[in-house]
Amino acid sequence: MTIVHLRRARTSLVLDARGPGLPRVVHWGADLGPLPAGDLPALVDATLPPVVPSSFDAPTVLSLLPETSAGWSGRPGLAGHRDGRDWSTAFRLDTIDVDDPRGGGGEAVRVSEDARDHGGAGAARVTVRAADPGAGLSLTVEITLSASGLLTVRHRLRNDGDRPYEVRELTPVLPVPAVATELLDLTGRWCRERAPQRHPWPMGAWVREGRHGRTGHDATLLLVAGTPGFGFGHGETWAVHTAWSGDHVTVAERRPTGEATLGGGELLAPGEILLGPGEEYATPLLYAVHSADGLDGLSDVLHTHLRARPEHPRGPRPVTLNVWEAVYFDHDLDRLKGLADRAAEVGVERFVLDDGWFRGRRHDRAGLGDWWVDDDVWPDGLQPLIDHVRKHGMQFGLWVEPEMVNPDSDLFRAHPDWVLQAPGRLPPEWRHQQVLDLAHPDAYAHVLDRLDAVLREHDGIAYLKWDHNRDLTEAGHAGRPGVHAQTRAVYRLLDELRARHPGLEIESCSSGGARVDLEILRRTDRVWASDCNDALERLSIQRWTGLLLPPELIGTHIGPERSHTTHRVHDLGFRAVTALFGHHGIEWDISGISATERIELAAWVALHKRLRPLLHGGRVVRVDHPDPAVQAHGVVAHDRSHAVYAVSRLATSAAQVPGAVRLPGLDPSRRYLVRPPAGVPEPALLELAPPAWLAADGGVTLSGAVLGVVGVQVPALHPEQALLLEVTAVD
Repeated sequence: MTIVHLRRARTSLVLDARGPGLPRVVHWGADLGPLPAGDLPALVDATLPPVVPSSFDAPTVLSLLPETSAGWSGRPGLAGHRDGRDWSTAFRLDTIDVDDPRGGGGEAVRVSEDARDHGGAGAARVTVRAADPGAGLSLTVEITLSASGLLTVRHRLRNDGDRPYEVRELTPVLPVPAVATELLDLTGRWCRERAPQRHPWPMGAWVREGRHGRTGHDATLLLVAGTPGFGFGHGETWAVHTAWSGDHVTVAERRPTGEATLGGGELLAPGEILLGPGEEYATPLLYAVHSADGLDGLSDVLHTHLRARPEHPRGPRPVTLNVWEAVYFDHDLDRLKGLADRAAEVGVERFVLDDGWFRGRRHDRAGLGDWWVDDDVWPDGLQPLIDHVRKHGMQFGLWVEPEMVNPDSDLFRAHPDWVLQAPGRLPPEWRHQQVLDLAHPDAYAHVLDRLDAVLREHDGIAYLKWDHNRDLTEAGHAGRPGVHAQTRAVYRLLDELRARHPGLEIESCSSGGARVDLEILRRTDRVWASDCNDALERLSIQRWTGLLLPPELIGTHIGPERSHTTHRVHDLGFRAVTALFGHHGIEWDISGISATERIELAAWVALHKRLRPLLHGGRVVRVDHPDPAVQAHGVVAHDRSHAVYAVSRLATSAAQVPGAVRLPGLDPSRRYLVRPPAGVPEPALLELAPPAWLAADGGVTLSGAVLGVVGVQVPALHPEQALLLEVTAVD
């Protein structure tokens, strides 16, 4: 029928829809330029695979949905059946509609509103419709290429038969060229999220499954394939992200026949999706991104796309103090007022009351589900504290965990059937709690009404820290697996609450960073990257969380001198530099710190506010430094007039003096002044005297070319120390 060529930013997508079956992705990757019409058929013909000896008599073509009927022997794009029948499909193309405002590539026909929403302004869209009348199924494939070059793919499967059809798997996949021979993904655990792992890409499937009922501490935010030795600033890379907050799968597969694919979708339990006649199942969005400039290029595309969303936070991200590590469950109005006074003194803009404000909540073994203010602890309610906080010009925020219930609660005693469970037994407890079945209409209505009431009954709650502290284990709904229905219900709950309370901001916290994905972030304003505030651990956690998310969406707080989770001790400068590059805040009892510490803390907060437009709007860069004990990263303004970099020493090095640190992202033709920012102390713990340029009051002035290729010699910092460098164009 047609060949489609879409171009946005530095990305091209070419689809071959000339045959009777589903279209083939001919190319997804680097921009091919404005190809003449005659070159497109030649490109398609030049990339068709040959007939393989001792195999099928015709070439095996990998389509948008891999099918065994086309000779595909890898992981299936669709797995399902209707009472043991209709287990194999042979879809035939009905229509392909192209909406490409820039290229005039077709007429906009029946493109779903959801596809328009996630693509954003300036996006190009393709909608493919196909059917297999013999199997009684119809398929719609929605492809969007955003203005930033981000590709999204979603499948919609409809049951056209007269009997139910069980969907076991429906997974969008995209081809990757043979030059990509290495894989990088992320794993982790509580308090050590986002740990990178990389290896050669072998034959077979590298499968990352999340079976937590939430995204998971071990979820790979991106699964990356790339050319040998790719890094932050070099190499060609392709990556995918499965945007789903329940059970999910992300997979990289190489076949002995030569195909290589990346894909991802929902991980479905037996019987979880049973489509009645006329019903439809839609996959989560698969986000796909290509870069010719390494991992930073991937992040640049993703960050640009996220910042262009209508729902992206627009105003300055308020410096936040969360009281959890200051008071825990020990709530006392006078003590909290005093903490708010100290917070205002150091420049805090949002004060968040954490766990412990509702009925029976003196510890983590009771009270979840009873969302009424505890009169015994708060005899006059929360309003006196809210008013005191707002008197200082700060916003007020509140912690909630609406999806959970303690067995020791009035709610559970009244409605034990409102818990996700297998027939006849409860799942094992986790942190003394169970999961409310929000797909149960009455449970959903109760939670929505209670949250709505808390917000309506208090004047001035502008922010919810929305927590989720356990996996969904043996999560049954009405006798069947319930993770899919629960995830959809959580999305509806967040959507409805925000519709009732415009302007309300919500943080996605899930035992720290266990629910970080782009679907939950369509409904929330930031994530809590980890419950670990240890600055050394946070350097890696934030570095790799930033592979997907821009700094303003990642909560980064200055913790206490001795970490709550690791008991490691760090000075304020190291903690402050680490927390500077994100949605800045404090998680520390600052009511008892010394006057000297308060002055220094206020200086760091003031520096963050001064740099905030740059940090939350610039391009993130990370340095490929040869010394594993040195980590460097920064943010560069899009006009390349201003930048800030952090150089951190993680451990001792084999070399006494670390190598010079390059400062990437600057304009090679401009000259820049490099020096530590004024107003905050420089690191004092050095193994050797500082380099001469750093000891000079005026810093050093060099071209962007020199700074990007040669760099600057940094001091031999002691382990767990950091140096901040501000870079300003001088011409």
